Amino acid sequence: MSSPSKRHILVIGGAGYIGSVLCPALLDAGHHVRVLDSLLYDNSDSLATIADHEHFAFHHGDVRSANDVAAAMDGITDVVLLAALVGDPVCKRNPELARETNLDGARAVIRAAGQASVGRLVFASTCSNYGLREDDTPAGEEDELHPLSLYAETKVQMEHELLGNEHPFDPTVLRVSTAFGASPRMRFDLTVSEFTRELALGHALEVYDADTWRPYCHVSDISRAILMVLAAPADQVGGEVFNVGGDDSNHTKRSIVDAALAALGGGDVKWSEGGVDARNYRVSFAKIQERLGFFPDQTVEGAVRQLAKAIRAGMFSDVESRSLRYRNYELTTAGAGEGSGGGDAG
Repeated sequence: MSSPSKRHILVIGGAGYIGSVLCPALLDAGHHVRVLDSLLYDNSDSLATIADHEHFAFHHGDVRSANDVAAAMDGITDVVLLAALVGDPVCKRNPELARETNLDGARAVIRAAGQASVGRLVFASTCSNYGLREDDTPAGEEDELHPLSLYAETKVQMEHELLGNEHPFDPTVLRVSTAFGASPRMRFDLTVSEFTRELALGHALEVYDADTWRPYCHVSDISRAILMVLAAPADQVGGEVFNVGGDDSNHTKRSIVDAALAALGGGDVKWSEGGVDARNYRVSFAKIQERLGFFPDQTVEGAVRQLAKAIRAGMFSDVESRSLRYRNYELTTAGAGEGSGGGDAG
């Protein structure tokens, strides 16, 4: 099914790390945008710059509530599902809430979308599903998945349920690389921003398993990929899985630290082995390049330079950048529904 030309897009989890970048981009592209979000991380101001936009509406609600989801779905043509308990640490600390949000909440969205006149549903999954690879061969969309955490397990489960069943809408799964870059709902628990912050503030940085691989993608590029999927013909993206990122953005932790050290002119780094995160994988982005012509505009090196400059200028203090609202680790409310796509902590 193709979506109508006039788009009314519901972004579930739209006040999160990726969503607060995506929503202004959707409005700039001429779409009507509605957000459903529970503001789980005290991020009520992340959409302040578009709050008075004539084509924007906000619904405060919980993705786990069938009533909240159904009310937000009214009149919607397309859905972008970002909402989840995102990242390994927060899911490990809150396993019941993680299953309720990432599984039951996603199922509520799928049911409501099936009952509404929705043309497309874009589901934000994660490259963490690849988990641990036996060699450095980049993982493609058809390769075997090896989820190593509850977070990744919930994403793999919903991929199967979304793509393994018939729906009246066209589903697309985006396996998003670990996110980086500035956002109105900034996060400092992600590899690039965490390493840069520590070194920019003059702290000693301990890095485990420095030569493990992971793909990275800037929040603005992730948002652009979502826009491209929504704009593409249904026969190009319907029922498909796409890795989101770029070949040059497969990095080791060591290469990210090197970029930060170069931007800052040095720093105190301790290299250690035996970290709790066993993930090690490179990813191929050939499919999204060939099918949609998507290539990232932003680089890790460029983002590190910009963020280091901002931190050193005093935009994010030591105390502020460690507060709960900038981390997906502790929960600031009892609800759920804020999402940031596939931005796992490193």
